[in-house]
Amino acid sequence: MSSTSHMPPASSPDHPHGHPLDADAPDAPPVSISARLGRLQFHNSGKFRVLQLADIQDGPKVASDTVRLIAAALDAARPDVVVLSGNQIAGYDEAYAPTFRKRRWNGGWNRMSRRQEERYAASLRHTHDLVRQGIEQFLKPMIDRGIPWAVTYGNHDFQCGLDNAELDAIYREFPGCLNPESTAPGYGRPRTSPVSGLPDERILPCEPGTFALPVCDVDRTHTVLGLVMVDSGDYDLLGGYGAPSPRALAFLADAPKMLGARCMAFQHIPVPQYYRLLKEVSATTAHAVEGYRAFSGRHFVIDETTTLPGSYLGEGVSCPDQDSGEFDVLHAARYFALAAGHDHRNRFVGKVDGVALAATPTCGFGSYGPAPAQRAVRLIEFDTRHPHDPRTQLLEFGALCGKPGSHKAYTYALNSTAPSPGETIDLLDRPGLIRRMLQRLGGDRHIRRRR
Repeated sequence: MSSTSHMPPASSPDHPHGHPLDADAPDAPPVSISARLGRLQFHNSGKFRVLQLADIQDGPKVASDTVRLIAAALDAARPDVVVLSGNQIAGYDEAYAPTFRKRRWNGGWNRMSRRQEERYAASLRHTHDLVRQGIEQFLKPMIDRGIPWAVTYGNHDFQCGLDNAELDAIYREFPGCLNPESTAPGYGRPRTSPVSGLPDERILPCEPGTFALPVCDVDRTHTVLGLVMVDSGDYDLLGGYGAPSPRALAFLADAPKMLGARCMAFQHIPVPQYYRLLKEVSATTAHAVEGYRAFSGRHFVIDETTTLPGSYLGEGVSCPDQDSGEFDVLHAARYFALAAGHDHRNRFVGKVDGVALAATPTCGFGSYGPAPAQRAVRLIEFDTRHPHDPRTQLLEFGALCGKPGSHKAYTYALNSTAPSPGETIDLLDRPGLIRRMLQRLGGDRHIRRRR
């Protein structure tokens, strides 16, 4: 999906075109207006912006084009906060071979000799240094611009040999990190993150990769919405992908009540309900894609009646085999949206039972994905007039950076059709004087999108 659009409303009309954030001095750090204000909040423009980075998925030497895309997207979008939604670390990279764990339960160290234990401990220390080296490279664009960021985890991060708590501790070494320490026996007691640059931000912790960030109104009188990071798990003992822990699911249910506001969730692995945005077709249908595991043997295309224009299905949705009930939790707790990554070639947004589901493609050049020009990050813009109906746009490498500096990007095509150009509205387009006058004269007219 290369278009700009609303996350599709259940039955409400589209909102009028907005304009970018009006930062005082374009080159003066921090770029994040929330960072200037000391808390995640809407500002005088009436806007609040989140940039989602999915599947950087690289080793200790992060691809230069990945860093170029992140930097260019930050300069173009000027977000309040950045969300890294999992699989930042390619745990299977050969650099981590001495400590690689295919699954969490693959731990042979309990049968090691003393000498083997010492050798493994030394390898883990080296892995720690290599992971930190990689993290530093892809965080540098945010740190340089004074933009706060939050991290959750995917199915490859831990494979380097470090668990999520150890990774969390590394991330908290860097300026801008919003991840709270999650050591308390109970969750929900607000904390601050000393390195975040947001001294007034009260963060609700749960466990590494699962926590909630309140976003307040411009006057700081109330919380307008919550951003909930979710560790969606990695692998299941019975096969296929895992799901959030029972503790994380309970936190998901409680977070909106604790914040006193509706929420949007970010995680790595999509839920099975993403398939409800697809249309099942015969295997011989043009551009049909076979489903994953529990959905194998069935073929799908994008359902244009339930997704935004420009949506694209490049591979089967890789969700857990068993439905953990997470979507039911989101629906019951009145979450208005969920954004996931994991499927590097998928780029679509649609609504299921009033919850917007967004599939965000990879922004990384160290792993498989679409053509280099179509690797992207997702911009989500909230407006105080309709804060639970944000608009979203993919910011693509080709449009922001031009040609890649390397030809090493691994691409493959399960669906031979390239993503369509999509809608023409651009969240980065700054309206001119005449258009602003016309907008004022026209008021807040809504244009109903054809369903």
